[in-house]
Amino acid sequence: MAMLDGKVAIVTGGATGLGRCHALELARLGARIVVNDIGSAADGAGRDETKARAVCEEIAAMGGEAIPHFGDVADWSDSKAMIDLAVSKWGDLNVLVCNAGFLRDAILFNMTEQDFDAVVRVHLKGHFCAMRHATAYWRQRAKEGGTVYGRIVSTASESAFFCPPGQPNYSAAKAGIVSLTMGAAQLMQKYGITANVIMPRARTRMNDSGPFAAMFRKPEQGFDTFAPENVSPLVGWLASPLAQHVSGQVFVIWGKSVTVASRPRLETKFESAGVWTVDSLQRELGPHFEKLEPVKDGFTVPPM
Repeated sequence: MAMLDGKVAIVTGGATGLGRCHALELARLGARIVVNDIGSAADGAGRDETKARAVCEEIAAMGGEAIPHFGDVADWSDSKAMIDLAVSKWGDLNVLVCNAGFLRDAILFNMTEQDFDAVVRVHLKGHFCAMRHATAYWRQRAKEGGTVYGRIVSTASESAFFCPPGQPNYSAAKAGIVSLTMGAAQLMQKYGITANVIMPRARTRMNDSGPFAAMFRKPEQGFDTFAPENVSPLVGWLASPLAQHVSGQVFVIWGKSVTVASRPRLETKFESAGVWTVDSLQRELGPHFEKLEPVKDGFTVPPM
């Protein structure tokens, strides 16, 4: 018996790349899958239902069960319909993997309002809508005395740490996803529901061109460090009963490496005998920052 037999999972953005690999891995572990994807291009343009249907066919060929959902995860009603589809089809929802997203990169002073709004919407609001409706379902089920098994796996990015200047929309959205998920973890702990974040480095449509394309290119031989399949076992583990005590965590994963991130912490503290003034701030803080380099020794983390 597979460890997710009888469980129902939703994977948003489940038609290609990481989402497809997650859907296949969860199906391999026995879960029944709602494959959500509108089938847009890497920049969010257009719609294509064939890719989500193809993943469902792959799962069926494995002996599993899957149905497609073509709604927009950042649309309140579409997201609610996605949750309702899982429950009406199979009687429950147990695993929510939020993965949908696209990129529209530009330097801050060149970015349009539309490109900022679109990327924040699909990533951050897309996570919020799905998580909001899923947690409401689980809470209601618990109030009615039913058995609740719930797992949330959110998808952020190390861009939330590194803050690339060319991704002010994407890095801000991914940082928001971390905060959103940590709040969900605290809220849902009393119901036995876990919520965690993964930050994958993987080759997807979003990095097959642009400044990072060479880094993620598939090698001609040897281990494929950035194959998206390398990430999905972590999703499967977090979705499983094995990780019932794992919640409120952030995982950076790529290749053969998994790193558990530590939470941000307050560092150097300064105290004043009275109310701070510009002069007293300079007197106390000035010498400290004279020893540091701007940006390099700041809040941002340099790329590994």
